[in-house]
Amino acid sequence: MSSYWILFIAIALVSYLVQANLNNKFRKYSRIPLSSGMTGREIAEKMLHDNGIYDVRVISTPGQLTDHYNPTNKTVNLSEGVYNSNSIAAAAVAAHECGHAVQHATAYSPLKMRSALVPVVSFTSKWVSWILLAGILLIQSFPQVLLGGIILFAASTLFSFITLPVEINASQRALAWLSHAGVTNIQSQPQAKDALKSAAYTYVVAALSSLATLVYYVMIYMGRRD
Repeated sequence: MSSYWILFIAIALVSYLVQANLNNKFRKYSRIPLSSGMTGREIAEKMLHDNGIYDVRVISTPGQLTDHYNPTNKTVNLSEGVYNSNSIAAAAVAAHECGHAVQHATAYSPLKMRSALVPVVSFTSKWVSWILLAGILLIQSFPQVLLGGIILFAASTLFSFITLPVEINASQRALAWLSHAGVTNIQSQPQAKDALKSAAYTYVVAALSSLATLVYYVMIYMGRRD
């Protein structure tokens, strides 16, 4: 078996374990209520207002762990399990997504870089798999096709790595505010930190997986495939 496939399988296994750990942590901390009793919506609105942000709406979105900040329409979208929940998990997630809103309001550089890449990645994601497949099939006669696919895929890899400081910084902002605002206490603050750390691991694995895939295609192009 190729050493590259061994690497892919290892990364896939780690990714599964990290995602399973995140789901377990979310379920665990979703059962522990905050002493303040604030819901995810209330926490999000307070964090936004405490940071002088009044033009961002907090809305509910379907699904689980579908929480995100949309800079286009300036909305903090909280999943159903976060929006109306007063749990530690809800507090951590809501504050994290508001951390992105604060980044947007303060023109945080990595976020600006990631936002600039969104249209590129959205476009390339529709075609890159087909181009890479065609490039592998035509590697002997038209290697330029595979090279083009590699360049397109590199944009996605770059996006994954730029995402890391964006997500880590959002969590740092969230944890600092949760403590300063008194939303969490000496018992719940470490639990909120643990929940956000588990979420951060998923982005690390995604970035490494993308890098490994990029290297794999590069090695094919260079004619060094096992």
